Amino acid sequence: MKQKVVIKLSVHDEKTRAKAMKAAVGVDGVNSASLQQDKDLIEVTGEGIDAVLLTTQLRKSLKYAELVSVNPVEEKKIEENKEKEKNKEPEATIQYLMGCPPPQYICAPCPPYQDPSCSIL
Repeated sequence: MKQKVVIKLSVHDEKTRAKAMKAAVGVDGVNSASLQQDKDLIEVTGEGIDAVLLTTQLRKSLKYAELVSVNPVEEKKIEENKEKEKNKEPEATIQYLMGCPPPQYICAPCPPYQDPSCSIL
């Protein structure tokens, strides 16, 4: 089940933001992570994320992390996009053809090998 985890952090500079992103992406099941700079929140989405483990990892690297919410990701948006793609008219495709195959030359058959009449003594 896909879920979205929101965690409040204490980030002040670019170095801390980079550490937070690295720690968040390192947890199993994480597909994407994004930082909201004005609110000091990180949104992590993925399949089967352990929110407690994620928060613990962020606390180890940043000293402060508070779990705000864990919500399932809506599957309706994904289904709507699939339906739109099905209803969409197919785009024109361009097919590139390779040139004609090289002409095949017909040669007369070679005469069979004959032993020379003279031999070296």
